[in-house]
Amino acid sequence: MSLMDKVTMLMARPGGENAQKDDVPWWMRTGGRALGTVGSFIAIILGLFNILSIVVLNVSCLIAGIWQMLAGFIVIVCEAPCCCFFIDYVQTLSDRVEARPYWNKAALYIGLALPPFFLCFLSLSTWFGSGLIFATGIIYGMMALGKKGSRDDMAAMAGAGSPTGAPAAPDHTVTLMEDPDVWRPN
Repeated sequence: MSLMDKVTMLMARPGGENAQKDDVPWWMRTGGRALGTVGSFIAIILGLFNILSIVVLNVSCLIAGIWQMLAGFIVIVCEAPCCCFFIDYVQTLSDRVEARPYWNKAALYIGLALPPFFLCFLSLSTWFGSGLIFATGIIYGMMALGKKGSRDDMAAMAGAGSPTGAPAAPDHTVTLMEDPDVWRPN
């Protein structure tokens, strides 16, 4: 496969969303992808600063920096495979991750971002670098939740009462001091 074929294949990727992801606004999808791409570049660079902490014999920050750089590479492979087109399996891995539901990506990114916090808590480069990967996971988690209900649906749920099977809710303005029947020990 020639270099131009690889580049053409990588550039054709953004149109491959499945029907499950149609309810997410385009700006949120693009924002999540942009934050993941930029944040992973920053995480890789700031991971190098954590690795330099070996000078002061801080081994846990060294491990956190290595982890942060690997997490940044994984996120860049998933979000922007065109940055790593020289590696053959990147497009296949990116397509597999893209076919998964949003909550899988959110769990992956949050899981990748947390260990450096625990290993090197006081480093600003850990907070900022892994924090951007964590924020990308949060955005994908919000995309997994889907759209908010309409105003009419929320008013019907709030006014009509509780969901099926739940006991009827009393007046929400009554406090324990005003109504002694609300607090009755068994």
